[in-house]
Amino acid sequence: MYTGGRPSRGSRILVVRLGAMGDIIHTLPAVASLKHSFPGSRLTWVVEPRWAPLLEGNPFVDRLVLLDRGSGGALWRTWRELRMERFDFAVDFQGLLKSALAACAARADRIFGYHQAHAREPLAALFYSDKIAARSLHAVGRALDLAAGAGASTAVQAFPLPQGRPEGSLPAGAFVLASPLSGWGAKQWPLEFYGQLGAYLRQEAGMTLVLNGPPAEREKLAGVPDTVTHFSSIEGLIDATRRAVAVVGLDSGPLHLAAALGKPGVALFGPTDPARNGPIGGSLTLLRSPRAITSYKRLAQIDPSMREISPEAVFEALRPHLAQRPRTADCLA
Repeated sequence: MYTGGRPSRGSRILVVRLGAMGDIIHTLPAVASLKHSFPGSRLTWVVEPRWAPLLEGNPFVDRLVLLDRGSGGALWRTWRELRMERFDFAVDFQGLLKSALAACAARADRIFGYHQAHAREPLAALFYSDKIAARSLHAVGRALDLAAGAGASTAVQAFPLPQGRPEGSLPAGAFVLASPLSGWGAKQWPLEFYGQLGAYLRQEAGMTLVLNGPPAEREKLAGVPDTVTHFSSIEGLIDATRRAVAVVGLDSGPLHLAAALGKPGVALFGPTDPARNGPIGGSLTLLRSPRAITSYKRLAQIDPSMREISPEAVFEALRPHLAQRPRTADCLA
């Protein structure tokens, strides 16, 4: 194990967090803390190409390296790019073998990562010179613990996210946004419930429920009554989230995006633990069946506890947020 001194001012820092959306968002404060704690440092972030739009214009990131695992040639180009700069230390926020190998490829003098008891793949810890035990339960706090172990002296609770860009068509009036197909199947809410919620919103609040998804999911979202569909890239999702009056989210990237932006709304949880993965910031109301069992099983079918959250309950939880909605002109600014 490397036994040198702590990283210092002007350090060349490598951060590895390859994906996915929610995980990257949860890592933003830790990366901001590293950059802030080492004045004059140069910070490089290794990320998979599909998630790079989340880091566009990030003031705490000086350079992105895209890890494209689509072919041997792409991996070779990434390896060469990582070795072009000698890093003083690297921090692997992912805790997987593939992320640990990316940190090793960069020839950093030190590699900080989670202790094997906390890494998602314990074997990844074999590649770390410094193994950090995370004390926090929530994902944001765990990343901050790792940043502190790497020398970050100040915790910066910042979620710098890009503005996004308009894609597709959105309602001219106020709308609520949901991403029904995000996350694995067990965490999802029945599609027919969105139709019932859409009817409540239309009849009781004069609002439209917009269902967002990637273009490849067009057929799955087609035909849900009392809703309109919006298909977009990540940039379009960010723009739509900013424009929405409120959101209805699952334990998935779009929900954590909305929480980081401070959007009001409702978070629906089932087989995952809100204490560990719940929305940060307090702007979203959490709904979870008292009979929900925390399992984290990546099953394809909807968890029974998600079916116990009724459309009526979701609408009632949304109602206070709708009463405080901004004017339509403000929503579409």
